[in-house]
Amino acid sequence: MQIKSFRITSLRLPLRLPYVWSQGVEDAFHVNLVEMEAEDGTIGYGETTTAPDATAQRRVLEKIGRRLVGTSIFDFAQSWAEAYRALFLTFGANMPRYANQLQSGLEMAALDLQGKVLGRPVWDLLGGQRRRDVGYFYFLQGESPEATAADAAHAVAIGEPVIYLKVGVGADHDRRVVRMVREVIGDTRLRLDANEAWDVTTAIRRMAEFAPYGIEYIEQPTTSRSIEALRRVTERAPIAIGADQAVFTLDEVYRVCATGAADMIAVGPREIGGLRGTMKAAAVAEAAGLNICIHSSMTTGITTCAEHHVGRAIPNLDDGNQIMWQLLREDIVESPGLTPVRGRLALEGRPGLGFALNADAVARAAELFVRHEAQA
Repeated sequence: MQIKSFRITSLRLPLRLPYVWSQGVEDAFHVNLVEMEAEDGTIGYGETTTAPDATAQRRVLEKIGRRLVGTSIFDFAQSWAEAYRALFLTFGANMPRYANQLQSGLEMAALDLQGKVLGRPVWDLLGGQRRRDVGYFYFLQGESPEATAADAAHAVAIGEPVIYLKVGVGADHDRRVVRMVREVIGDTRLRLDANEAWDVTTAIRRMAEFAPYGIEYIEQPTTSRSIEALRRVTERAPIAIGADQAVFTLDEVYRVCATGAADMIAVGPREIGGLRGTMKAAAVAEAAGLNICIHSSMTTGITTCAEHHVGRAIPNLDDGNQIMWQLLREDIVESPGLTPVRGRLALEGRPGLGFALNADAVARAAELFVRHEAQA
C-alpha cells in the first residue's frame, strides 16, 4: 500500500502557566502536525518540535513529503534515508540534530499508519511490549518558589511517587525552591533538571548545596556541546547525573556511555530520530548498564502516545519518565485519557498509536499559529 498524500499543519498551543526554565520563559509550544494518508484513506499522525522556526521547518517537511508520496507505507526507513542523502548530505548539510526532529515526526506518522493498516499497536511493530504500564514523574510548575512548592504539595496529595523540578534559573531561586519543595514533599523522590545552566565548577558547587536534600539525580547540568564537561561533573558530583541535551544523536549516546559521562540517559524520539532511534539508544545504554529515561518535549498528547508505545517496548526503562502535554491549556488529543494515576499509565492496545484527535482543537491551534505569525 502506498502513501497517497502528505499534509503539514503548524499549530500554536498556549500553556496553562508560563514555563519557567534555565533558558527563559515560554508561554506556548509550536508543533507541526504531520498527516500521512494511504491509498485506502487511512491516516497516520505524527508531530515535530519546530526549532528554530515552525514555518521554515514546514517547508522542509513538505519537500520531504513530496518524495514520500507514491512510496510504500512500509518502506519509510529506506525513503527517509534516501531523502536525507538527497536533500541534506548531497549539499554538505550533515545536520543530524535538526534532521532528527523531522525524522521523528515523519516516522511517528508512518508507524501510526502501519499499525492502523495491520490492526496492531505500534509497540508490536517495535518488537512487542515488555511491560503493561509505564512510570512517569510529576512535572512541577510555578512562577515562584512558593507557587512551585504549592504544586509539589498537590503532587504528594495525589500520590505521585517521583517529582521533577527545574533549576538553573538563578542561585538564590534554586536554593529556595529546592528547600521549599523538599519541605513539603517529605521523603518523596525528587529529581532536578538544570538544562545546561552551569559550567563545571558551578555545577559541582551546586551539587554540594543540593546533596543534603536527597536529590535522586540531576539532568544535564553542563553544556550539551561538551561531553567532557559532563564527565568531569559526573566523576566528582555527590548526586547521580543524567545526560539529556548531550545525547541527541546515537553517536553521542555511545560516547556518553563509553566514557562514563553520565549515570542515566534521558532521550526521546524527537531528539534521537524517532521511536526506532529510541530503541537503538536504549540498546546502547543497556550494553553500558544504564537505563533510559524517556525525555519528552514541547509537544502534544500525540508524542505522549508515541513515547508510551516505545516505553512499553524498551527493556531498560526508568520508572520516572517525562510527559508534557499536561502543560497545555488544551491538548489536541481527544482520547484516550493520558493522565497517569499515581505515576503510572497503561494505554489500551489500539491499532497504531491508539489516539483520536480533537478536530476543533486542531483548528483552533492552527488559527492561533496564523494569527501569531501575522503579529510577529
